[in-house]
Amino acid sequence: MAQVFKTLKGFRDFFPEDCATRNYVFDVWRRVAVRYGFQEYEGPVLEPTELYKRKSGNEIVGQLFCFEDKGGRDVSMRPELTPTLARMAAAKQRDYKKPLKWFSIGQFFRYERHQKGRGREFYQFNCDILGEESVAADAELIALSIDLMREFGFTSDDFSIRLSDRNAWTDFAAESGVGEDRMTDFLQVIDKLEREKPEVTEEKLDSLGLTLESIRDFIGGGAAASDRISAIQSDLDARGMGDFVQVDLSIVRGLAYYTGAVFEVFDIGKGMRAVAGGGRYDQLVKLIGNAEMPACGFAMGDMVITDLIRETAHANEKLEASISESGLDVFVVIADEEKRTDAIRLVQELRQNGLATGFPLTPAKVGKQFQNAEQAGAKFAVVVGTEFPETTVKKLADRSEFTCEATEIAGRLLA
Repeated sequence: MAQVFKTLKGFRDFFPEDCATRNYVFDVWRRVAVRYGFQEYEGPVLEPTELYKRKSGNEIVGQLFCFEDKGGRDVSMRPELTPTLARMAAAKQRDYKKPLKWFSIGQFFRYERHQKGRGREFYQFNCDILGEESVAADAELIALSIDLMREFGFTSDDFSIRLSDRNAWTDFAAESGVGEDRMTDFLQVIDKLEREKPEVTEEKLDSLGLTLESIRDFIGGGAAASDRISAIQSDLDARGMGDFVQVDLSIVRGLAYYTGAVFEVFDIGKGMRAVAGGGRYDQLVKLIGNAEMPACGFAMGDMVITDLIRETAHANEKLEASISESGLDVFVVIADEEKRTDAIRLVQELRQNGLATGFPLTPAKVGKQFQNAEQAGAKFAVVVGTEFPETTVKKLADRSEFTCEATEIAGRLLA
């Protein structure tokens, strides 16, 4: 019996309908980023493993698809793009006017537990501003993330931005007697505040000389704890986006390289999942490429946002409408097989005029051809019969029709 092959755990097949959904997500990502003046770039899928160790330490190796290549080099499939971006920006820093506003859409790989919204391969939108230290850059990224969500069809009832500042926490910890050598431990406790049991958190805080009550009091202070948060809020208020933002100091982001304001896009009412997130990382470009370049950025993965679109009626309706509009413009129905050569010539003429056009590759009954036209999402059917070059053009949505010469069809449909 022949072996039946299946996809590897955590990896996905993309059938045509899945690709249509994926392309819709990509199109929104790209369209909004370009609207904000960002330029698209891309990096290699394979990088030296040391690049990721430099950013995240040796613990990252457990999540990497890493191997020794035929040249004896230790390499990894990329788990993220920020280290590559830092390397590229440092290498070409003198060739571009700052700030750099760059975005990318690419595929990534992480060997971690497969679950809903998280796979071992995924696509991700990365958007970064490099060479600008002002809060205007942070606010610009948050505004872009808000407009991405709105472009997908979400409203303020569906999502919110949770904004925080890691510097506010490091200042608080230092003033509370936490040493520099314990700062990472402290931030990890705060990052897990909502996920761990209170007694576990209290035990960890006690080892740092802190109490859970003091932490909760600080979180309750909100925006007053950070001038940077207040400035970002003022910027977003001026854009009319302030209502989307909630100050939430419990957000610190788990990655150690963040150095300032951080934020996450959360869905409301569907499990409070983080749909996207990012923040300021002013030291990474220097760490990777030995170049002083403040930076901030955020990322959004395709799996969670696609799940959220499908679970939100009005966002899903917008997706489905977009997919339905991406069908054929024209389906040429061959009612007389003796006219097949003329029909094929017409098909190519319509295509050369920019109209997506299909036709039956083999003889079929006219009724079956109309059925195929509708299944292909065609807007019009052009019937080529014994009267050719005179044709009948039918609008499939309402069954209205008109007759015209074959040479006139493209002009009539494009008018």
